[in-house]
Amino acid sequence: YIDITERIQMEEQVRHLAFYDPLTNLPNRRLLNDRLGQTMAASKRSGCYCALMFLDLDNFKPLNDTHGHVVGDLLLIEVASRLKSCIREMDTVARFGGDEFVVMLSDLNPDRDKSIALTGIVAEKIRNRLSDPYVLVLPGKGPAEATVEHRCTVSIGVTLFINHESGPDDILKWADAAMYQAKDAGRNSIRYFEPAA
Repeated sequence: YIDITERIQMEEQVRHLAFYDPLTNLPNRRLLNDRLGQTMAASKRSGCYCALMFLDLDNFKPLNDTHGHVVGDLLLIEVASRLKSCIREMDTVARFGGDEFVVMLSDLNPDRDKSIALTGIVAEKIRNRLSDPYVLVLPGKGPAEATVEHRCTVSIGVTLFINHESGPDDILKWADAAMYQAKDAGRNSIRYFEPAA
């Protein structure tokens, strides 16, 4: 009789590290790509639009520069929690890297305009939720220096997709381009990718 419980637990831990961000416990880029492929296949079957949002925190670098990476990490963990509270169980929030996150909404509606409206509701909910003040509690500090209050906003780029009209890389690239339009428009805003006519 050999107890393989420990080995199984270690294998599960390795698998988890391969697909999840260790800081926020959100899906990482690898798992996001897998879920995006699944969502595209489901969209082909259902005929419903899906949406991908690329999010970049505004005013994140000054927090890291002033208070250090520990406080920056606390903010990222709180952002992840707030993002998860804004979406349905069937949708995906992933940490793309640094202070960039991706939200994928699946199975919206067969009608493009209705899908845009549904996506807009969620994007606005996220924008409002992430702009609420953050009170970050530092571990192991005295009461006087135990918290940092921070305000930040988010720039959101959105693209809709259906079926297999485009590849996963294009969808991510379009949402990223729309996010940069939101940054250029003064931040704390939402922009939709508009394909060139």
